[in-house]
Amino acid sequence: MTRFGFTRWKNGPFGWRRVGRPVDIVVALGILGLLAIAGAVLQHRLGPARTLVGVARAIDGDSLRLLGEELRLEGLDAPEARQTCSDAGGREVACGRAARRSLEALLARGLVTCEIGRIDRYGRGLARCRQGETDINATLVREGQAVAYGGYRAEEGEAKAAGRGIWALRFERPETWRRSHAR
Repeated sequence: MTRFGFTRWKNGPFGWRRVGRPVDIVVALGILGLLAIAGAVLQHRLGPARTLVGVARAIDGDSLRLLGEELRLEGLDAPEARQTCSDAGGREVACGRAARRSLEALLARGLVTCEIGRIDRYGRGLARCRQGETDINATLVREGQAVAYGGYRAEEGEAKAAGRGIWALRFERPETWRRSHAR
C-alpha cells in the first residue's frame, strides 16, 4: 500500500529483516543508555568548565583553597613543602616553603579569579588563576618559584636565564623529588 508515494518495506530499510516494534524499542533504549554512559565518563574525565572568584589561601607552592575547594595551578610544578635545594655554598634552602610563601604573597593582594577546566587524578580542579591583570600561574614560573609543567615554557626560560628563584640553586625537579620521597 502506498501512501504519499512511499511504500512499506517488507524487510525494512537496507534489506534488514524487521524483528518487531518491541525489539526496536529495546535496541533504541540500549543505544541511548550507552550514549548516556559515554557522556558521563567524558564529563568526569574533562571536568566541568567553571570560574570561581574569591579570597584564596595557599596550600603549597602550586595548590590553593578557594571557596572551600582545593585547586591545583595548571601548567606548572612547584617544589614540594618538604623539598630542599642547595645554594652555591652547598647549604640547604627550604625551596618548597619559599614557593608557598611566594604564592601566599600573590594571593594576599586581593580577590582571585580561577578558571577550572579539568580535574586531576586526586579530584582537584586544575586552574588558571588571575588577580586582576596578573596571571598567577605565569608569575610563579617567571619568578622561578615553579617549573613549567605542560605550559609556561617562555616564563621558565626567562627565570632560568635570569637565575631567579630555584634557578639560582641546585634542585631536583619536583616530579623527580616526589618519586624518590614517597609520602
